[in-house]
Amino acid sequence: MGKGKAEVGTPKYLANKMKAKGLQKLRWYCQMCQKQCRDENGFKCHTMSESHQRQILLFADNAGKFIDSFSSEFMTGYMQILRRQFGTKRVAANKVYQEYIADRHHLHMNATKWHSLSEFVKYLGRAGHCVVDETEKGWFISYIDRDPETLAMQEKMAKKEKMDKDDAERLAEFIDEQVKRGKKEEPEPSSSYTELKRDNEEDTIKIDLKLGSTKSVDTKPIKLEKRPLEAVSRTSEFKKEKKFKPGSSEFKKPSALEELIREEEIKKEKSNRKDYWLAEGIVVKLVSKSLGEKYYKEKGVVLEVIDRYRAKIRLLETGDKLKVDQAHLETVIPSTGKKVLVLNGGYRGSTATLKEIDTDNFCVTIEIASGPLKGRVVNNVQYEDISKLF
Repeated sequence: MGKGKAEVGTPKYLANKMKAKGLQKLRWYCQMCQKQCRDENGFKCHTMSESHQRQILLFADNAGKFIDSFSSEFMTGYMQILRRQFGTKRVAANKVYQEYIADRHHLHMNATKWHSLSEFVKYLGRAGHCVVDETEKGWFISYIDRDPETLAMQEKMAKKEKMDKDDAERLAEFIDEQVKRGKKEEPEPSSSYTELKRDNEEDTIKIDLKLGSTKSVDTKPIKLEKRPLEAVSRTSEFKKEKKFKPGSSEFKKPSALEELIREEEIKKEKSNRKDYWLAEGIVVKLVSKSLGEKYYKEKGVVLEVIDRYRAKIRLLETGDKLKVDQAHLETVIPSTGKKVLVLNGGYRGSTATLKEIDTDNFCVTIEIASGPLKGRVVNNVQYEDISKLF
């Protein structure tokens, strides 16, 4: 007569539960049957059982399908823990793995196509799921958030900041223009003013009014300047006034050709404005500490662009090669007279010469050096729209 299982509540049942609690050795685990054995003898008996033999026959019919399924399930669980617990912070890959295997019913790595954690981490880096780097303390990873909602929120915040900045710049320009006009129209004093004193306090003041005189007095209308706050709310009227003002040689009405050129530039700006900006041959700077302190603020040249948002770069000082997401990089502004590449906007892809740098407004003035618009000077180009050519 076979030996049955211990009844619930008996000392033997409690002893078996205590032994089964926690993680057991991985080599005595059967993924197909999802059964964990406590020792070598128990695992040997399990492999000789009829149920295990049936599962092995199923696996032999389509081994690739089972391995791909196990690999996908393992990667999904690992990435969920990385995203939810650590976010985009740099963390040791083994620490995330320890959190994953803390669940007793997790899918074991020996059932996947990766033989070690190092191979799995390298795969995440090649596939673009994470930023990976190897140090003396092991492999470290940083999750790359590609969630559409997160990207949309970041783009919305960037647009809001740019609109606020544009309004502030327009207000500052309007105030400066009013100050300049006031200085030009203010008459220079021809003589010094002194305090009014009467020689004899008893003298009377006589005023002769000639009411019969028909002499006309020339009066000029007084022009009242608009207040700065009205200019912000009525931006369109301010732009029209700035383009053309009768009786002033400083402002000229734009011609039909200039209007067409301006409309065409606005269309090109909208169509060429993208959320990715990397290009081969430009110099960039690492601005994230997630890759390690030794790479922070280091400059490198882009060797290859991968999937638009990632690039393979070579550091200028050490010569190390890294694969980095564009979120961890920023453009480099050279000195005046140097060559730059336009990375975004209406002149995207054109080489240009840096003419002037406006550090207060974080913008530059460039002169296009290639293409049909060669020689054209463009003002108020943002720092992030250009970068130094290597």
